[in-house]
Amino acid sequence: MSKYGLIAGNGRFPILALEEARKLGDEVVVIGVKDEAPPELEQLAPGKMHWITIAELSKLIDILKREGATQVMMCGQVKHVSIFSSLRPDWRLAKLLMSLKERNTDALIGGVIQVLADEGIEVVDSTRLLKPLLAEEGVLTRRKPSDEEEKEVRYGRRIAAALSGFDLGQSVAIAGRACVALESMEGTDAMLRRAASLAGGHRITLVKGSQRRGHLLFDVPVAGPGTIETMKETGATILAVDPVARCSSIAQ
Repeated sequence: MSKYGLIAGNGRFPILALEEARKLGDEVVVIGVKDEAPPELEQLAPGKMHWITIAELSKLIDILKREGATQVMMCGQVKHVSIFSSLRPDWRLAKLLMSLKERNTDALIGGVIQVLADEGIEVVDSTRLLKPLLAEEGVLTRRKPSDEEEKEVRYGRRIAAALSGFDLGQSVAIAGRACVALESMEGTDAMLRRAASLAGGHRITLVKGSQRRGHLLFDVPVAGPGTIETMKETGATILAVDPVARCSSIAQ
């Protein structure tokens, strides 16, 4: 793979991807999103780190072209509420926003991908460097889900699949065979805390789905140590993830 760019959002995803790129000896141009990407990325990419705001689409393109990167991957989340930030979009992003009928993830990121493609820059599989970390089908923990938990996972998957058709959040929380919370812009951890406040002490099943797209270019469902800690805090005992064409369950 030739020199490529890595757009870094928040979480451990971009750090793990960059660590793997260094092991492979790849030449990577790292572009961190301000107030999102972890600062320690600079230590992993000395001399190759650039910073942009979410409003600077033109700067992103200029960096990639100047560095000679014709491919780029998006690693890490950028909070959906950022679209309501006070930052003023540059002319490219403003033009894109004006053309959108809706400002959901598919429309916004899909529009950015098209703008990049028009400039000769291809967005590639965001999990390209981390295939071993993708969830495999089946139970991934020592404890298997109980029959009741399995029923809640199946129920939650149906709701998550329906929710994904509206391009909202990826996660749903099930408790006592009822859906107590749907994820929107607040993120999984905030949704879990809201679910716990509504569940009345009932055990919670967390289901994350992503079957609507059929690609891994952006917005890949991710569950890191922080989410597991929030599950413990809120009484969630199952995490069921639904990657493209697969379903896995983690029992706590």
